[in-house]
Amino acid sequence: MIPKTASCFVILEIEYLKKFYSVVGWIIHTCICKNNINIVICIVGNFIKMYSTNLCYQTTGYHFNIADYTDCILQFRESVKDVLEPEHDDHYLLRWLRARNFDLKKSEDMLRKHLIWRKEEDIDNILRQKTPDVIENYYPGGHCGFDKDGSPVWIDPIGNIDPKGLLRSAKKKDVIYKEIKNAEYVQQLMKLQTKKLGKRVDQIIIIYDLENFGMKHLWKPGMDTVVKFLEMFEDNYPEALKIAFIINAPRFFPVVYKLIRPILSEDTVNKIRIFGTNYKSELLKCIDADQLPVYWGGSLTDKDGDPKCSSKITLGGEIPKEYYLKIASEEMENFTTVNVKRGSSLQVDVDVKTAGSCIRWQFTTEGYDLGFGVYKKTKDEKQHAGKMIPVVHSERVDSHLVPEDGSVAVKEAGAYVVRFDNTYSYIRSKTISYLIEVLEPEVEEVNAHTYDKTNAKGDKSDLCIDSTLDVGEGDPETKGADGQSTDM
Repeated sequence: MIPKTASCFVILEIEYLKKFYSVVGWIIHTCICKNNINIVICIVGNFIKMYSTNLCYQTTGYHFNIADYTDCILQFRESVKDVLEPEHDDHYLLRWLRARNFDLKKSEDMLRKHLIWRKEEDIDNILRQKTPDVIENYYPGGHCGFDKDGSPVWIDPIGNIDPKGLLRSAKKKDVIYKEIKNAEYVQQLMKLQTKKLGKRVDQIIIIYDLENFGMKHLWKPGMDTVVKFLEMFEDNYPEALKIAFIINAPRFFPVVYKLIRPILSEDTVNKIRIFGTNYKSELLKCIDADQLPVYWGGSLTDKDGDPKCSSKITLGGEIPKEYYLKIASEEMENFTTVNVKRGSSLQVDVDVKTAGSCIRWQFTTEGYDLGFGVYKKTKDEKQHAGKMIPVVHSERVDSHLVPEDGSVAVKEAGAYVVRFDNTYSYIRSKTISYLIEVLEPEVEEVNAHTYDKTNAKGDKSDLCIDSTLDVGEGDPETKGADGQSTDM
């Protein structure tokens, strides 16, 4: 259900185009009559360039008065009133409606999934969470200023990122969390700008600088991380993008664009502007020079004269190998190493005797990724993954690059399963080394649920291994092509 104002905008735009082409037609006619073909080409070329450039900036952002959407917003508000907070005003609701072309059902589904995501990932507190030093120091990007309308401008020199070094020094989840923190930081900037300027500011200009971008950036685990973030951004920050400038695009950029294009909505695609090296004048049409670093065509510098404003923008760079993560050899003595056959899974039964206990894990794989999840059994017998209750949803992790570790608190005592999933791999077995422990509440020492054959009392361990249970049946989250390490 698209408001009538949208069709009115289209009509006005058509009328504007008619007037524009009428003027161009008159000039062409006059010049042709006088045999000035070169003048025709020159004038038409400049008119088209001028119009397309101005339209590029003027047609981004919201086009309509929110009052024109009153009926649609009221219906939407009524359908989601059970999950709305006081700060969820009409502008907020309009974002979700626009993202789904004013389809009330699809907009509602999208918003509800977003609010569940925020709760599960504790997004409201993410800005308070500590980011690993290697990400803070080497993950490129930063806020430099505001455009002529007051929208934040973010510069992301992604050509300087070291994808292999980054994913060998930090977990993929930590990298994605950094992007979420950036997005939430920008949301706070927008709120401050809205209050300061007395008008709604809820979109951002992003400048992606591909200088130094090379084939190493097409490394599969790195591209998988990019895709994961883009999916997250599209699903949870609709209509937040004003314009995305891609500058210094290399000749092979179409290859990169082909990989990410299926993830992007048509609305996002229409906001992308791609340039080679002649981009500076285009940026200045949207951004005043004092809000843009000298290096990218403006006049802004750091106090020490740095033209890249590295105090505001992390520039990236090659990550020193001392940041690379690995499990100490003495720790590995307590690990169990198992080969998970192709098309199968490895399940570890965990007996949690006290409610509120934590299940803690560490593991690493050789050469390839692996699916990982934690489940609670519903019956006192062997069960397929689909019959159990997910505690940590199954997800493929790059444990061949960075050792995985984590924990989850369980509310109830009972039988749990830690599951390593290789059912999606039809040709490769995976070698995994792991350690799983159960930590009881208010007790510092680890409960003696280890992988030793016997515990301190000589009894058998409460953990057992079944590597054949789910052969041929994988989780939807981990289905797909084998996540092998592909070096380019």
